[in-house]
Amino acid sequence: MTKVLIVEDDKFLSELISTKLEKEECEVYLAADGEQGVQLATEKRPDIILLDIMLPGMSGFEVLEQLKSEKSSVKDIPVLILSNFGQDAKVKEGLKLGASDYLVKANFTTGEIVEKIQSVLGK
Repeated sequence: MTKVLIVEDDKFLSELISTKLEKEECEVYLAADGEQGVQLATEKRPDIILLDIMLPGMSGFEVLEQLKSEKSSVKDIPVLILSNFGQDAKVKEGLKLGASDYLVKANFTTGEIVEKIQSVLGK
């Protein structure tokens, strides 16, 4: 069973994606802010992380830096950024910090997000 961590402060969106993933027989963990996301990533060791950029407190980029730092025990877990920011500079920053891909929320359905997860994980 694929374990997915969703770090997203929009409760409606995280539940929508979660419901779709659970139908695909994924085990889903939800974090509403960056600190909780880092903590759950370390505790649950998901197969993949969906990460928003605009989060309360710690930004998604700060979360990504922590997850991908050399001393991180979860640095090898793929991270998909899921954001409303589609500017080239934001996309490049996310990829430079170690994200596997950068998805603009408005451009993807929940089904396409599931397909992207499966593609990144080679399933």
